[in-house]
Amino acid sequence: MELSSIIFHAQSIIIVALMLYGVSKAKKRSLHSKIMTTTVIWDVLLILQIELTRSAINTAAKFSVNPMVMKIHLVCAISTAVLLFVSAFSGRKIYKNKQPLSSFHRNVGRLTLFLRILTLITSFLVK
Repeated sequence: MELSSIIFHAQSIIIVALMLYGVSKAKKRSLHSKIMTTTVIWDVLLILQIELTRSAINTAAKFSVNPMVMKIHLVCAISTAVLLFVSAFSGRKIYKNKQPLSSFHRNVGRLTLFLRILTLITSFLVK
């Protein structure tokens, strides 16, 4: 495994661990918001790092010829990225308006976390 892969995997593991910690702090809104904002920013930066070093978009563009595990990984990764923004947007609205936790935000957050964990797992299987 090349050094860049090790660095990407290490960052991904830390991001997922931070997400899990952030979820555990949901009742402490300020702390939860700071942790989750950090994970979203870091995850977006990780995506940019991968794109700049591996041309991930070109790989994704060859979707029809990629192995099944790569297709699963790409679907999970792209879905996670979209849901991160949906979750962040709904979370900001809740935090700024001091509204109670909405079931929409909670459910989107759970789905985002699930897909992010799948993205992490499949990243180890993609070559």
